[in-house]
Amino acid sequence: MRVLLIHNSYQQPGGEDAVVAAEAALLVERGHHVVTYTRSNDELTGRGLFSGAAAGIETTWSSRSYRRIWRLLENEKPDVAHFHNTFPLISPAAYYACARAGVPVVQTLHNYRLLCPAASFLREGQVCESCLGRAVSWPGVVHACYRGSRAASAATATMLAVHRALGTWNKKVDLYIALSEFARAKFIEGGLPAEKIIVKPNFVAETKGKKAEPGDYALFVGRLSEEKGPQLLPAAWRSLRTLPTLLILGDGPLLESLSRETNDGSVPQVQMLGRRPPDDVRSLMRGARFLVFPSTWFEGFPITIAEAFACSLPAIASRLGAMAEIVQDGVTGLHFEPGNAADLAAKVEWAWEHPAEMAAMGRAARAEYEAKYTPERNYEMLMQIYERASEISG
Repeated sequence: MRVLLIHNSYQQPGGEDAVVAAEAALLVERGHHVVTYTRSNDELTGRGLFSGAAAGIETTWSSRSYRRIWRLLENEKPDVAHFHNTFPLISPAAYYACARAGVPVVQTLHNYRLLCPAASFLREGQVCESCLGRAVSWPGVVHACYRGSRAASAATATMLAVHRALGTWNKKVDLYIALSEFARAKFIEGGLPAEKIIVKPNFVAETKGKKAEPGDYALFVGRLSEEKGPQLLPAAWRSLRTLPTLLILGDGPLLESLSRETNDGSVPQVQMLGRRPPDDVRSLMRGARFLVFPSTWFEGFPITIAEAFACSLPAIASRLGAMAEIVQDGVTGLHFEPGNAADLAAKVEWAWEHPAEMAAMGRAARAEYEAKYTPERNYEMLMQIYERASEISG
């Protein structure tokens, strides 16, 4: 099969970019011909954030991307075009090029951009759905939800409104891939056709080595930013009667403040380890008793949880969005009330005092990984999606 992958990459590489690379490698490894069309947000360097009307127009309709993708379609003649991200430089114009060429279109919904200018349903640290279901996402403009800029938010809201009015999302995409049942339901609520949305989670590669049981520390792995919830950890750990060690892995805007807070002597059992290579992360997962995942937003698909499951590591996660779906409370981990440090502390304390139960949850987590999140299972689902998109388009 000949597959055209289309992706607008980010200035700071993150989970989406990693997933695109992993899926491309998965296809190549299995003998498929993969062609990529990418643009990078590095192109915006020096231009300011959506500076001027031209940038806003490009976000809605990029003639440059349309022309280049059309040439690729003519030369490569792909069997399917798989879109990951079109924002802000590729634009939905690329769907129209594929429609003109008669090439089926699949779009992975990595985030909530089609429903929310910020793509996250998060404002001022709280879940916000003010723009959900609106023809024009004006609350996102008022609150400058995209990068703190009303101009950039207006450009994003304009793109969404124009393509809702044109019917682009309903007519020019053959199938959407949602990463969880929660996300699928949210996109249906936002107006996408239910029959076009298929759930396919992301995958992680097999891990090497056996889980050390029961583990002698807890683990946080992730970006140190407000939406990921690491600011809850010092407060939760201060209130614990027992003193389990917590290792915090990651980097981000909260690094400095968290480092100050954990170095003042009030929470000596919390250690900041910074960003670590993937092999080190997996090794630390195999030695931990449980993962702490205190995110305060819905999450697209928290790949860190899937990685933990691959390592037979249960998770204590926020009872919110996809996390509440992926982590089964009392089966593959525990839930706590989002943003509630006291409830998080209570669940951590219970988990630390019940190592046998947590080890059993770790074994269940590994079984969940084998059933849902392996490369082999993901490949099967991806092929089924491509075949179905071809049938719809044809």
